[in-house]
Amino acid sequence: MSKDIRIKKGLDIRLVGESEKALTNAPRSRTFVIRPSDFHLITPKIVVKEGATLKAGDDLFYHRENEAIRFVSPVSGTLTEIKRGAKRVITQIVITADVEDNFRDFGKLDVATASSEAIKTHLLESGCWPFIKQRPYDVIANPDKTPKAIFVSAHATAPLVADYDFTLNGKERELLAAVSALSKLTDGQVHVGIGKNSTSQFLNLQNITIHKISGPHPSGNVGTLINKIDPINKGELVWTITPQDLVIIGELLLTGKFNAERIVALSGSSLKNPKYYRTKACAEVSTMVYDSGLNEDHVRIISGGVLTGKKVEADGHLGYYDNTISVIPEGDDYEFFGWNKPIFNKISITRALTFSWLTPKKKYVLNTNTNGEHRAFVQTGLYEQVFPLDIYPMQTLKACMVEDLDVMEEIGMYEVAPEDFALTEFVCISKQPHQEIIRKGLDLMYKEIG
Repeated sequence: MSKDIRIKKGLDIRLVGESEKALTNAPRSRTFVIRPSDFHLITPKIVVKEGATLKAGDDLFYHRENEAIRFVSPVSGTLTEIKRGAKRVITQIVITADVEDNFRDFGKLDVATASSEAIKTHLLESGCWPFIKQRPYDVIANPDKTPKAIFVSAHATAPLVADYDFTLNGKERELLAAVSALSKLTDGQVHVGIGKNSTSQFLNLQNITIHKISGPHPSGNVGTLINKIDPINKGELVWTITPQDLVIIGELLLTGKFNAERIVALSGSSLKNPKYYRTKACAEVSTMVYDSGLNEDHVRIISGGVLTGKKVEADGHLGYYDNTISVIPEGDDYEFFGWNKPIFNKISITRALTFSWLTPKKKYVLNTNTNGEHRAFVQTGLYEQVFPLDIYPMQTLKACMVEDLDVMEEIGMYEVAPEDFALTEFVCISKQPHQEIIRKGLDLMYKEIG
């Protein structure tokens, strides 16, 4: 039985370049790069040396503060280089891949008869545990604690991101195995959010509570799901996991293999043929971008969505958790008197010299230009129009900036993540980096409060 959630506050950003519902096998990536920075607040301890031969699922490093949390190779091949930055911090682990993957066998696990401890041990040893994150703090979950609930959002509302109804097609067995296992790791329920008219694979599964969600972005954010169903108070925690990571966990339980397969949405107005590709986590983005073809030369490639992803170079690699590659025009040009004339080709939630409100269904070609300079916060009330959580966004941002832990606790920082402030950053006339501010605030809370 499903429970409906309707979100009224938010903003749908309609962009040109949505991926065609066609799936292609991406050319095999020559190298795969694992960046420890993808795993926030993790201090890696390398367990292999350069030149080592790896199977898919072999250990690469573990968390120095908790050795049980392991990180494994997504493919088989040779570890060719460990790159380091300032103070010898590990920045990249480069693996030259074999033509075909050779998998380490972790053994199948019968979820129906397995205990919660056996499931947890299996996930830790196989390297699947980093797929599970916790709130507060939006970091990899602590395996020594039990969450009051687990949340999965299978409703993608951010612009140009992968459609879960398409990417999860045919994965019902894996999803069932994964949610059945996770349901044994919590005292509460496994909550899954899907679109109101979705044909999701989750509709046929047991051991979960379905919530049908409608409304503009960020209705698809897992933070919105948490806030509307079971908000987090001090001393409580919940776990979150993405649907595609559930598939990886489910395949591990059913086959004993760590198969880091990703169905990636290659999207954006700068592409000739945006579509979906089957590849592996941490693969070269060029294998997909140049296979699709570019409409223009001066572009920005983003691993992730346009609101929350990270810029990568043309020879860069897919982020460990990402299932979208966005390619849009680089916005390093300046518009003469752009602030003082009517604007028809940009999105705005105000009606000052802009006319996007007249064509709510129109799709736009937007670039990376912020259309303004960084300046002090201006009280406008715009943030509240696109922020559906029962939290004051402006006050939260200011509390993080002045590092006022008491206010941060009182105002509701325990249940937010940087992605929850992506829309407020998009509409911010002060051009403040909201997601960066929230990330620093959460890190301070983690350090001081734990």
